[in-house]
Amino acid sequence: MKLYPLKFNPILKDKIWGGNKLGYVLDKPIGDSKNCGESWEISGVEGYISVVSEGQLKGKNLVELIEEFKGDLIGEAVYQSFGSKFPLLIKFIDANDDLSIQVHPDDELGMERHNSFGKTEMWYVVDAEEGATLISGFNKPTNKEEYLEIFEAGNLTDILNREDVENDDVFFLPAGRVHTIGKGLLIAEIQQTSDITYRIYDFDRVDADGNERELHVEEAVDAIDYSFYDQYKTIYDKTAEETEIGKSQYFITNRLVIGDSISRNYSNFDSCIILMCLEGDGEINFEEGSFSYKLGDSILIPNSITSITIDSSTTSKVLEVRIP
Repeated sequence: MKLYPLKFNPILKDKIWGGNKLGYVLDKPIGDSKNCGESWEISGVEGYISVVSEGQLKGKNLVELIEEFKGDLIGEAVYQSFGSKFPLLIKFIDANDDLSIQVHPDDELGMERHNSFGKTEMWYVVDAEEGATLISGFNKPTNKEEYLEIFEAGNLTDILNREDVENDDVFFLPAGRVHTIGKGLLIAEIQQTSDITYRIYDFDRVDADGNERELHVEEAVDAIDYSFYDQYKTIYDKTAEETEIGKSQYFITNRLVIGDSISRNYSNFDSCIILMCLEGDGEINFEEGSFSYKLGDSILIPNSITSITIDSSTTSKVLEVRIP
């Protein structure tokens, strides 16, 4: 059986801060949910393994596919490094309210405490309501001792960097960076395969049963990077048809703006390619056939497919992700 571009059933997660944009903007099957916060598009997280939604491989899960097709699916080097554990988690996030202020451990701490990868991630802002903000990092130099003093005084947000946000903004968040997505943001997220989050502060809110969510204050202290940076937002040319917007040891992300048609040659990469459609629709053509895409789709192009042409019905905006 030959591989083809793969779509997966979204894994939908209700969250206390979620809304309904995943349904009415991205056409995810959220039903009557009023607080659907996340759509896990491509996941190898244990207990939440993505399942193919279309074609001859429909019903197969991602682990089964990797075990069957190995390097032809994800790349030889990727398979040698990760085996059947897919190293990336691809999501859409709808923040109808502020998420908790949180931090994620790096690889070393994640493995030591949880036998898990760390969680470096990046955000692409698909849609920002007027006045939307987010938090990324600190707004001044600090250290563990000062941080704890300010936190215990109830003034944590005084030292956090809050950013005004617009459509198409990009933020890279290495493990250890304190952050939160603010109310009114629809985000495409690319991250390491990890579901480890240390919740630092949750704005004193409670769930439907009147319970506060668990905090992880002590665990977070050793995970935080207390460094201060002059710039937290990724600066790039938003008018460019093709531009690199994220690069790390875990993933490389390009943004493609397709007015009519664009050809992509992947023969020099030993990796699958993930395409996330943020705007428009059209067809992906490859040697064996064609495959339609639309707003909200996330598509895995197997490593065995070395070239594609993306034909756009209207102007399309696509994130193109690969594993280094």
